[in-house]
Amino acid sequence: MTPSRFKKILLILAVVLAFGLPLVLRSPTYLHILIMLFLFAYMTTTWNLVGGFAGVLPLGHSVFVGIGAYTSTMLWLQWGISPWIGMIVGGLIAAAVGTLIGLPTLKMRGAYFALATMAFVEGIRVMVENIDKLGPFVLNGPRGLNIPPLPEGSLAAFQFASKEPYYYIILIMLLLVVGLTWRISRSKMGYLLMAGGEEPDAAQALGVNVTRYKVMAMALSSFLTALAGTFIAQLTLFIYPKSVLTLDLSFELAFIALIGGRGSIAGPILGALLLRPVSEFSRIYLSATLPGLHLIILGAILILVMLYQPRGLQEPITRFFDRLAARFGNGNGGTEEKA
Repeated sequence: MTPSRFKKILLILAVVLAFGLPLVLRSPTYLHILIMLFLFAYMTTTWNLVGGFAGVLPLGHSVFVGIGAYTSTMLWLQWGISPWIGMIVGGLIAAAVGTLIGLPTLKMRGAYFALATMAFVEGIRVMVENIDKLGPFVLNGPRGLNIPPLPEGSLAAFQFASKEPYYYIILIMLLLVVGLTWRISRSKMGYLLMAGGEEPDAAQALGVNVTRYKVMAMALSSFLTALAGTFIAQLTLFIYPKSVLTLDLSFELAFIALIGGRGSIAGPILGALLLRPVSEFSRIYLSATLPGLHLIILGAILILVMLYQPRGLQEPITRFFDRLAARFGNGNGGTEEKA
């Protein structure tokens, strides 16, 4: 068995384990934590298309979560349009907004882009908080929107009586977006994105339209992130500006990516796997007395990681699994083979 095949087997086993967990894990609390873990791994992977491959630091991705959540919810409440359709509509609107944001801002360097995205998401949040009705759509300002629960659940309404269907939906979404990211990273677009992110001046000198590829990545990232907004709305059945249009969410996605390893396939998943349980437990048990503690913990971990592993935790973990694959992948147990 070659090391590469050994690593593929480990990956398949991990996926099989993920699909089998709800069969043995009956606690709704722990199942909810796993759902949130996969959700943040998904959102951080979509963030990584811009924040990792394109080499910029977006701190306003919660605006796309909000667009997805509000679009599908308003279409369902006002006209009875299925959230599955509203999810796609919200994604398309988010892609258009992401393109409009990206065209002027992705030419900026360093902190200027991050500050611009922060200002945009805060502006949208303030607007939504102060608008009760926008044309035929009711936003309800800071009070937010409630989705009437269906006791028996309904696939068409994206509502279920138990947590298990939500678990499998977000797991499949995560696997699909990771597969898409992997394909992009090995495509012409991926190579040009990374070149424009690491050495934009050199890439432009070679004739690469860096801004064009970054805007394309921004549009795709915005579309995919908005899908998570619909999922959040249907999971919680209640949205309001400070839940889906908040800088806290944008910061958390950036923290997870930076700690896990931005620009890598595994980084967002590793970051979410290591950090989301900490965030969820701190929210469950300490939110009443110490609100916002999870962000302080993430900030402290980020400082330590940037000091000792500036490329993220995926680097030492990848080296460990490479050595493991080389050792156990060689049938004769001989010298290590590079994976």
